[in-house]
Amino acid sequence: MYNYNKLKGKIVEMYGSRCAFSQALGIAECTLSQKLRCKFDFTQSEIVRSCKLLGIPMKEVSAYFFNENV
Repeated sequence: MYNYNKLKGKIVEMYGSRCAFSQALGIAECTLSQKLRCKFDFTQSEIVRSCKLLGIPMKEVSAYFFNENV
């Protein structure tokens, strides 16, 4: 399971809400919520789009999307 706390913080910082970010990403808010709760996986294209929308450099992708809970 992944820890998306850093990603959640970046979403609120850049978009103010998950709802606004999910609209920009082109997915339903409930789908984003399920992905952030590890019920569904982010696709590769969603990860790339998210990084572009949030200004996350590709070299930092793992810190936001692949930070495993221990």
